[in-house]
Amino acid sequence: MNFFKKILDFYIKSSLHVAFSVFALVHMTGFLFRIINIESCAYFAFFGTIVGYNFVKYDALARTQKVNMSLSLKIIAFLSFISLVATMFFFLKLETITKILGLVFLILTLLYTLPFFPNKRNARNWAGIKIYIVTLCWVGVTLVLPIINAKIPIDNYVFLVAVQRFVFVFVLVLIFEIIDLRQDDPHLQTVPQKIGVKNTKIIGVLLMIVFVLLEFFDSNFKQEILLLKLGIAITTSLFLLFANEKKSKYYSSFWVESIPIFWWVLLVTFS
Repeated sequence: MNFFKKILDFYIKSSLHVAFSVFALVHMTGFLFRIINIESCAYFAFFGTIVGYNFVKYDALARTQKVNMSLSLKIIAFLSFISLVATMFFFLKLETITKILGLVFLILTLLYTLPFFPNKRNARNWAGIKIYIVTLCWVGVTLVLPIINAKIPIDNYVFLVAVQRFVFVFVLVLIFEIIDLRQDDPHLQTVPQKIGVKNTKIIGVLLMIVFVLLEFFDSNFKQEILLLKLGIAITTSLFLLFANEKKSKYYSSFWVESIPIFWWVLLVTFS
């Protein structure tokens, strides 16, 4: 049992799980917009997520070198290096405009991690901005990049899906902010820090209602898609309502981040 726990911990800490969540959302975009050649974007997003998230999580540790790297961290570093090579490989397969947008999201990631300006903190520590950077990056990588790469015109349906994707990811991040409430620096001014946990949950549930109602604006409205999104909205809302600072790390880092994967599997299975 302890062996499987170590495997699960490594799977989460190495950012493989969150990368699969991003991978699922990219494939969901491919399914919704009938993009045949989605693999380059999907693998670029998958490996790029591993590199980006591990860079964000372990950058400070690597630069300060305050502790000796454990075997687990060395394996994660090696995995990140392999993922960087894979990211560059799939990056070269993207269209030129997609490459430019990909670099924009890379800059956002670096801005989120590194202090570019003298005597200033990185964007991760800018009051109230963390949740918006994370959400924009997720929407950009999982929706905008595949659509641009496939040369699909930006129409009302694209905008509708973009708003729904933004709302969905935003609420997922709210769950993480509630779970991390004790650990987060008070100067971060996360949503729960600013308005309290109760109000955060109310806003999150209201946003998930909006997430479902937006489906009625789809000109190609399908009842089965509505029911699927209603199920995802209810699932996400329940995770939000039961979230608190005492929940284990698996609550958010595994179960909450599994929701996009669960959504993609259901979409493919029942559509």
